[in-house]
Amino acid sequence: MNYAQATDFLFNSFPSYQNIGSQAYKEGLQGITEMCRLLGNPQRNYFTIHVAGTNGKGSVSHMLASVLQQAGYCVGLFTSPHLLDFRERIRINGECISEKEVVRFTKEHKQEMVALGLSFFEMTTAMAFDHFAAGDVEVAVIETGLGGRLDSTNIITPILSVITNIGLEHTSMLGNTIAEIAFEKAGIIKREVPVVVGESAAESDEVFCRTAEMCGSKLVFADREWAVVESEPSAECVRYTLQRERDGRTQILDLDLLGDYQRKNILTVRTAVSLLRNETHLNISTRALVEGLRSVVESTGLMGRWHKLHDAPLAVCDTGHNAHGLAEVVAQIARQSYEKLFVVFGVVSDKDIEAIVPLMPTDAYYIFTQSSVRRAMAAEELAEVFVREGFRGEVVLGVAEAYKRALSLASADDMIFVGGSTFVVADLLAQE
Repeated sequence: MNYAQATDFLFNSFPSYQNIGSQAYKEGLQGITEMCRLLGNPQRNYFTIHVAGTNGKGSVSHMLASVLQQAGYCVGLFTSPHLLDFRERIRINGECISEKEVVRFTKEHKQEMVALGLSFFEMTTAMAFDHFAAGDVEVAVIETGLGGRLDSTNIITPILSVITNIGLEHTSMLGNTIAEIAFEKAGIIKREVPVVVGESAAESDEVFCRTAEMCGSKLVFADREWAVVESEPSAECVRYTLQRERDGRTQILDLDLLGDYQRKNILTVRTAVSLLRNETHLNISTRALVEGLRSVVESTGLMGRWHKLHDAPLAVCDTGHNAHGLAEVVAQIARQSYEKLFVVFGVVSDKDIEAIVPLMPTDAYYIFTQSSVRRAMAAEELAEVFVREGFRGEVVLGVAEAYKRALSLASADDMIFVGGSTFVVADLLAQE
């Protein structure tokens, strides 16, 4: 078995959310619990930090991993989905799991995974836990897939739980209200384990407070601890001036992730670092915090967050894919200077498109497309929805071709945005 055969087996033998959506969501922890028992419970061999939330959990996970690497720890990082290569999901100190290791794990545990009827995400979680133990990881940052309470990553007992924010997404699986979704995310809170919530909100705060109190866990809301009082963007980074609420102390931090929405995530990470310093055995210096945030992309390989593709015209892609995330991205687009705006746009078929359409710029020219995943909404269907609401545009099949079309239409003073789906960004970056 070679790497191509191994990944083909994994994607075709196990239900994948990437391909079939909610049908792949598997409630309950029985399968992953038994699989990890057969592996010798590798997830118990290192400290873990558990990260959940509607948006921002990928950025926060990568930021924390970078800071911990700068602090001198051997750091595992488990995130999803991947953009270009399955191996991106599982990293140690920024290095992807090797093709050889993916093949080895698949060959050795193929029968058990099939017998247990694991989902694709359960299988990937087990592979990550095993790889981190074999790689002598000291701290692993573990991002949830969907929800939290019944997510297969939730068999860990972390030293810190992080919940970035709550928005309406995956309502068919997680609930129809903010409170219901918050309950699912709050499921990662463990007894006497401190928890950071990035963004406070009336509908979700009560759920988090109640759960933390039941668990005897210290709860801190990041946006009540620190505030961004100034931000200065440059080509390489954004310089944030943070101010602590309780005493007015300020701290300047440079972040190499350029999306304006990172102003919320940096508060979550700054608060998480304080808790890790004060409530755990980890030792994180100010230098590690500063250098880690300045080098997230280099240290962890993060891609697709306000990712600049081209100058003159300015072209940017971003993986924001739900109403909560796209609202932030659209707001940043509005702050750019351009003559005309071109939007290369595609979504997956189970997306709440009715919630997204009102958020999108009405003065843009749209090039509707679809990604290569099976879940992608047909470009023609997407175009019909937008045109019905008065938007202008055309259909171009294939993301790379749609982007080329946008480049051919745009002048040097225009702007191109590519997004709507993680998979649209993945298809584009695969061609870069």
